[in-house]
Amino acid sequence: MTWEKKLASCEYLSSQQKPLLQGNLTVSRIPESNMALSILGMFLGLLLEVSTEGPTGIPRTSWKHHDVSLIEFTDPGIFNYSTLLLSEDKQALYVGAREAIFELNMGNISIKHNQVIWKVPESDMEKCILKGKSKETDCLNYIRVLQVVSDDSLYVCGTHAFQPSCDYLSLHDFQLEKKFEDGRGKCSFDPAQSFTTVMVDGELYSGTAYNFLGSEPIIYRYSQMQSLLRTEYSTSWLNEPSFVFADVIRESKNSPDGDDDKIYFFFTEVSVEYEFFGKLLIPRIARVCKGDLGGQRTLQKKWTSFLKAKLVCSMSELNFVFNVVHDVFILKTPDSKEPIIYGVFTSQWGNVGLSAVCAYNMSSVGEVFSKGKYMQKATVEQSHTKWVRFNGVPPSPRPGACINNNDRLQNINSSLHLPDKTLQFVRDHPLLEDPVLPIGNGPKLVAKDVNYTQIVVDRVQALDNNVYDVIFTGTDKGILHKSIIYDGEVHIVEELRLLPNSEPIKTLLLSSQGTRFLYAGSDSGVVQSPIAFCEKYSSCEDCILARDPYCAWDSDAKICVNILLPNANSERNLIQNLNGDAHKCPSVKSLSPEDYQMITVKPGSSAELPCRLNSNLAHAVWKLNGAVLSAESSKFHLIAEAGMLIYSVSQEDLGHYECWSEEQANGKNFTQALTGYILSFDIASPSPLSPVDSFSLSSVEHTPSVSSSTSPPDLQGSAESSVVHLLPPLLSDQAQSVHAHELFLLFCQAVGPSDLQIQWEVNGRNIENFVTEHKHTVMNGRLFVSSWVREDIVSDSHYQCAAKSAAGNKTSQVSIRLIRKDVAADHSFSRDLSQWRSALNGHEKLLQDWKKAWEICEQEDIL
Repeated sequence: MTWEKKLASCEYLSSQQKPLLQGNLTVSRIPESNMALSILGMFLGLLLEVSTEGPTGIPRTSWKHHDVSLIEFTDPGIFNYSTLLLSEDKQALYVGAREAIFELNMGNISIKHNQVIWKVPESDMEKCILKGKSKETDCLNYIRVLQVVSDDSLYVCGTHAFQPSCDYLSLHDFQLEKKFEDGRGKCSFDPAQSFTTVMVDGELYSGTAYNFLGSEPIIYRYSQMQSLLRTEYSTSWLNEPSFVFADVIRESKNSPDGDDDKIYFFFTEVSVEYEFFGKLLIPRIARVCKGDLGGQRTLQKKWTSFLKAKLVCSMSELNFVFNVVHDVFILKTPDSKEPIIYGVFTSQWGNVGLSAVCAYNMSSVGEVFSKGKYMQKATVEQSHTKWVRFNGVPPSPRPGACINNNDRLQNINSSLHLPDKTLQFVRDHPLLEDPVLPIGNGPKLVAKDVNYTQIVVDRVQALDNNVYDVIFTGTDKGILHKSIIYDGEVHIVEELRLLPNSEPIKTLLLSSQGTRFLYAGSDSGVVQSPIAFCEKYSSCEDCILARDPYCAWDSDAKICVNILLPNANSERNLIQNLNGDAHKCPSVKSLSPEDYQMITVKPGSSAELPCRLNSNLAHAVWKLNGAVLSAESSKFHLIAEAGMLIYSVSQEDLGHYECWSEEQANGKNFTQALTGYILSFDIASPSPLSPVDSFSLSSVEHTPSVSSSTSPPDLQGSAESSVVHLLPPLLSDQAQSVHAHELFLLFCQAVGPSDLQIQWEVNGRNIENFVTEHKHTVMNGRLFVSSWVREDIVSDSHYQCAAKSAAGNKTSQVSIRLIRKDVAADHSFSRDLSQWRSALNGHEKLLQDWKKAWEICEQEDIL
């Protein structure tokens, strides 16, 4: 992080905490040395705490793209399906793409009802190219506006080769009406530029750039009934904003004070109120009144109601602020007291790797805009401009407020009647000092190592009659997270690879009717997904532990069902418990005889027993003949997800193996039997060791390519056939110092594809002498290779072992220090290495005994 970012961050962070404590904002100077230490400590503390504990969640279940039933739509040669409009009345999903608009079946988007192609004329494309834009990408027509005008038509706009153009789309014949209009202010010039629109009662509200260069941002209203309005071109109003969302909040209906409907805009912009040496970003919420007509003399054709405030999303306990908003969803339901605003945020400094979801009450927003303090410019310190709180008395009526009954009593029936003093004040004071704080003063959800780009929220009534908000968040890698808040704690129900490719989810929509679907738009296509995959949970425990408010266990049918399906709740014995307590489920039964798979192995070889956990929050418990296998045993090792590898199988290892899933919820442990195996010997196999084999092993001890049936005791971790893995003990776990001319051992072991080889280097030179190697094929054609060096040195040396394969290389290194005879050598080993050395010593002793027996036989001419 650069010094400018550190300084900006420090001042912003310090300012964020004071509103939480004092309802006040004061930016103070601190000495540079103290500030640097403060910044360093703050970020180190943040990264340490988040990486260890942190308010982050792990998705309980992970679905791959092909694991679940998804429906996809893409049209050959068409790209950038980033504009979606859902019409539940017409059961249609309208898709705006590059040079095309589609009408898809809402229930099955693979069914295309209509399409229209809208290309750029050659003359317009040539103008675009002359301005330095790309013919293959920039100078095409990206459809960015799809809004309902009436039951019969849509208003559509495209970038049109950096000359935005709009038209009407007839839904009768699905053709453009060729009533082309200038799209400036309604649609962005640049297809990659941030942009948002919302249609309110036939009027289009947009946040975009008004010029070709994108240097003149505006919030604009296009109306055939009222005057066209826009923001002032001033950094005080908008300073390099990135618009993400806009929506209307209806307040005029049944309002006791005759209040107006309001349109809210959400964006991130460069801060003007903090002192810093770089561009510090601030998330904002701005508001305009639907009935605004502009001013009579001052602010003609400009908003008289434009105000903006800071949108705070921070972890105060870690002194960390999420200062970039990516998307917003306003949850409006008929039964709710007030709308709830949900937003997804990240940090301006992306290397922190955190995303957050914050929620805001609309009443808190209204409080800030109706009563919040204003900020103003002040010239201090040799004409340096600084933003400070306005401590005077603002004019009346309140600047930026909508016209209400109280104003009408004073014969102020519209913004055209507002006094110039009020209009001049709001023109110079569009920024409010008071921030909009989140519910609970912190994020609802913080996720690590993901970058959320989109959000939608659903409200569902569970079987306990409580209402829960279900949060769906899309990432820049095509992943979808589904989360719920239960008793103040977040639970990520599942993650789904929604897009077939790793690309950003650019648009996310949610249908509200029936069983409900999610629709995601990306550069490559559109994907339709159910909101729940209840049928994938095959047991009662799995269904309840998922804690999915859409899912419940049907005790009679013995299936997990979606409670939103028709007749799902009628006369059914359903079990649902969103705290995850599965005690109402039937008692867990052991596996039946037909559930066991037969596995036969040769004596002394390895056996691999696969097991897949249904939950990322569970761990595997293995049983042999009913007894739980100890984790301390050096004979059994977990591999892949939860499978087990048994090396050097002997008589006592045979029997019935069971893999159980153990998961904790509500302070209790719940177990499920997942799979079982019967392990037995292939009795036709020869004995693993014969005198001849043993002598051969010992007699070529110092050459590579030695074959043996003994496997190492520390084969841990994942061992996919297409991946190379170095296994413990690594070189760094082993000897660090030795005496001159003292023999010492270094071990290197790996598992990977059949072409796997281990190569040794000392001080940069390949070595083959003094190297012993052992190879053993395990299941699925994987190769286990163990190699060790027995050597003495006369000077400090650096050793490296490399596991090499066409699939990749992995290396391990250690430096050996030569010490005097009167200094004790460092022979402290890890527990893994100690067990390995002990096993190896026993194996070598066995080989030596066989060798001696062979030599005696030769001398006495027995053979």
